[in-house]
Amino acid sequence: METLTLPYLFAMYLAIYLVARFVVFKNWSPKLRPEASSCLISLTHGTPAVFFAARAILSDPTRTFSSLNTSLQNFTLDYSIAYFLTDLLHYLVFNPNDVLFIGHHLATLFVFVTCRYFVYHGAYAILVLLILAEITSFCQNTWTLAAARKGDVDFAAKVYAFLSPPFYVLYTLARALAGPYFVYEMCVFYVSGAADSVIPRWIWVSWIVVVVMAISVSILWISNLWIELYRERVGEIEKKVR
Repeated sequence: METLTLPYLFAMYLAIYLVARFVVFKNWSPKLRPEASSCLISLTHGTPAVFFAARAILSDPTRTFSSLNTSLQNFTLDYSIAYFLTDLLHYLVFNPNDVLFIGHHLATLFVFVTCRYFVYHGAYAILVLLILAEITSFCQNTWTLAAARKGDVDFAAKVYAFLSPPFYVLYTLARALAGPYFVYEMCVFYVSGAADSVIPRWIWVSWIVVVVMAISVSILWISNLWIELYRERVGEIEKKVR
């Protein structure tokens, strides 16, 4: 039954995407509907994935960076693999020129798939990183949907303005502070050779490279958002002074 989990989850995400596109966001402009549908499946994935991952980690008393994956950890990996496959399909169809996101999804899938189906070890490390990546999901996707409609819907503009500072703070704490620290801990463990008997060196090196690149892009992205927010607030103050 476990081997059928991934196809079932992929079908679930695909169904949610289609419902979002043709039902939930049917009144949105054709240009915005694909992005909004992508946000909805991201919402479906993000917060539940955090809870699944936390439970999978806490229920494993032998957890280390190289411990054998448990059934619950494998389910959580499948849950995320199904989401990233669906969203990758979305980008290939509607945004084939978005090389950054397509590359991100392919690299993420490589990490999840190798952990789940090739080495069967190391899920603890991957799931902690999943938590750090998805703990901002609800806020980020709500912020993204609001940003898409802030130009023509006043309520969306208010939600966008209200969410921006706390979202930026949470994202910075997770991606720019906790993320790098945890990756450092991973590096120390793997470089020691403690996992070489169960996780080939080329695989954990690949994991580290992918994660470091993802964190670097995240830090660059949030830095630009902070700069943009600062400029907006300065501009508002200058208008009031005038």
